[in-house]
Amino acid sequence: MTRAILWLRRDLRLEDNPALVAATQECKELIPLYIFNPAEEAPWSPGAASRWWLHHSLHTLDGELRKRGSRLVIRQGESLAVLQQFAREEGITHLFWNRLYEPAAIERDSQIKAALSGSGTRCMSFNGSLLFEPWEIQTGQKTPYKVFTAFWKACLKTGLPRLERQPAPSSLPPVPRGIESGPLDSLQLLPSIPWDGGFHEAWKPGSTSAMHQLDRFIEKAIGQYNSDRDLPGSSGTSRLSAHLHFGEISPLQVLESVRNMTGFEESMASTGENVYVKQLGWRDFAHHLLFHFPQTADNPMDTRFRNYPWSWKEDAGDLLSAWQQGRTGFPIVDAGMRELWHTGWMHNRVRMIVASLLTKNLGIHWLEGARWFWDTLVDADLANNSMGWQWTAGCGADAAPFFRIFNPVSQSERFDPQGVYIRKWVPELAKLPDKALHAPWMQKAELLSHAGIRLGDDYPFPVVDLKETRERALEQWSQVK
Repeated sequence: MTRAILWLRRDLRLEDNPALVAATQECKELIPLYIFNPAEEAPWSPGAASRWWLHHSLHTLDGELRKRGSRLVIRQGESLAVLQQFAREEGITHLFWNRLYEPAAIERDSQIKAALSGSGTRCMSFNGSLLFEPWEIQTGQKTPYKVFTAFWKACLKTGLPRLERQPAPSSLPPVPRGIESGPLDSLQLLPSIPWDGGFHEAWKPGSTSAMHQLDRFIEKAIGQYNSDRDLPGSSGTSRLSAHLHFGEISPLQVLESVRNMTGFEESMASTGENVYVKQLGWRDFAHHLLFHFPQTADNPMDTRFRNYPWSWKEDAGDLLSAWQQGRTGFPIVDAGMRELWHTGWMHNRVRMIVASLLTKNLGIHWLEGARWFWDTLVDADLANNSMGWQWTAGCGADAAPFFRIFNPVSQSERFDPQGVYIRKWVPELAKLPDKALHAPWMQKAELLSHAGIRLGDDYPFPVVDLKETRERALEQWSQVK
């Protein structure tokens, strides 16, 4: 008799799940298992927003399994110990999983494979989360790419993969009798204080919701993606990042849907479809970088930044708090930070703006921002989060040059000209005319009074002078470059 464990991690779906396909083809009995041990991902254990999403995703997945005659088995403890116990007590012959690429996960999975293979359990892993494996796209010198454009050209030259149709199985074998599961609530993933009301308004975790969201995006927005993706006040992005992170949908499913619904053809063209698919490439690029340069989760890719004097302002702690709370006095920044707190998500253009302000104007280490995003984003992904912050800070691979400092006023005027985004998330400024929204501290007292605003009371003055801090940042950079 063949009895398998399907070890689920961030592949919480039944469709296009290569580990599940292999398990059902090779084994008669199957145990879908989720092991919760956040300490194994330290120092980047899941944050509060991610835990919220995980709870609802696991609940949804269990429901999908039960529809097919199976169920999700949940355990807590050291992954190796749990799997060894199963292998010993339940006669497990096979172990299947989809690969993860973070340093801690790679080390753990390697140990598990060695231990269980050595005791007679056949272990098989698969790519269920990337377009290309990190070792598949390399330079002519067999080294990893550090520049995205060259990386993406190589991907297109190789040819983007095609999805081999792997529909969700209509039925699954029942979990053998006597195998108990810990209740989902025992994981204590949900907040004890109900701060998640906005999350429920904004999101519906699960693979079915992911596919519906993808279909809506392709039907209504992908054609204008190249122009609308930078407008935070519009619905121009796919909002699939959390679904992708938790594996409720795969990048191959996304790519194939774009192909089928738009007639997408691989090229470097600037059509909405091409630019969107390119974002899947950025996601791959981030994971490849973390795989090849695991130190970049905590350390700058550009080693010159090891000597950069972060937190040079005496009130750095107060500045960090103002940034976290959306009280910087820069409306586009405050709108983004409030959107993040309320929904667990932030528009990508705004992510760059708030990150630039923190690192270059407030002089605060990019890791402080990365850690805050890690705790508050539902789509917190170590590869994407690390690359994004290092890109904006100017210390990563293919990074924006350090001297590229996003001005929150000009960025706001350009990408939110009518103030749709600002008015939604900073309602105390809603009565200001469009042109005055972006820099209220520069407006006449009469205009502010007419809009019912007293700077310093109703809305803060800017916490720093943009020109002065820009010059200070560039001066400090000149000393270490």
